[in-house]
Amino acid sequence: EDILKLARCYWHSVEFGLCREGGKNKAYGAGLLSSFGELEYSCKERTEIEIHEQVGKIDGDGMPLCPEIKPWDPAVAAMQDFPITTYQPVYFLAESLQDAKLKMRRYCEMLPRPFFALYNAQTE
Repeated sequence: EDILKLARCYWHSVEFGLCREGGKNKAYGAGLLSSFGELEYSCKERTEIEIHEQVGKIDGDGMPLCPEIKPWDPAVAAMQDFPITTYQPVYFLAESLQDAKLKMRRYCEMLPRPFFALYNAQTE
């Protein structure tokens, strides 16, 4: 169960994560950065009215008109399923890369079997 939660966190951050920079939503997830269409879809600036009118609605091709963007919370991301063949209906937005890292670290420390990612410069 914890492995599945970590996998979902990975998907919603390393693959499809967003963060704020200069007052705008920016992509840092590799899955977003490798797809121009989804990059545009996820980071497009929308008015509050557009968001309210479009979230949860789909176009003629079955694609969401507008994604739901939630604050980065690993505990929430860990429970959020995701599609692998369509644009994401939900993205998680961190206030910064540092914010994403600190929240993920705190979440991992609370797991029954704590998980820690370590970087070893000598093996690089």
